[in-house]
Amino acid sequence: MIEFKKMFNQKLKIMKKIVTTIVMVIFAIITFAQTTTTVKPYYKKDGTYVSGYTKTTPDCTKANNYSTKPNTNPNTGKSGTVTPVYMINPSYSKPTTPSYPTYNNKTVYTGSKGGKYYINSNGNKTYIK
Repeated sequence: MIEFKKMFNQKLKIMKKIVTTIVMVIFAIITFAQTTTTVKPYYKKDGTYVSGYTKTTPDCTKANNYSTKPNTNPNTGKSGTVTPVYMINPSYSKPTTPSYPTYNNKTVYTGSKGGKYYINSNGNKTYIK
C-alpha cells in the first residue's frame, strides 16, 4: 500500500509538470501570435488603391512598432527611424508615489515642475488643469 502511494505521488508530480509546461507553451504562443495585425486592401476616399499589409498590433507603447529604432519591419526589411521615448529621455522613471489618489480612476502623479498628471490609455502623460 505504501509503495502504491509513492508511485501515485510520483506520477502526480510528473503530470503537474507536464500540465504546467503545456499551459506555459500555450500562453507563449498566444502572446506572440498577437503581435501583428493584417490590414486588408482598400480604396481611399480619393479613389487611391492601398494594398494589404501587416502592421504591429496596437497597444500602449510605441517602442515595439516597426517604425521605431532599433526594430526592423520583417515584411520590408526596412529599419525603424523613429526614436523611442525612452531613448529621448533615458533618465525618466515613473514616479512611485502618487501625489493624490485618483482622477477619473487613474493614479495622479506630480511632475518635476509641480504639474499634476496621470497616464492615459495610450501610455502618455495627461496633465490636469
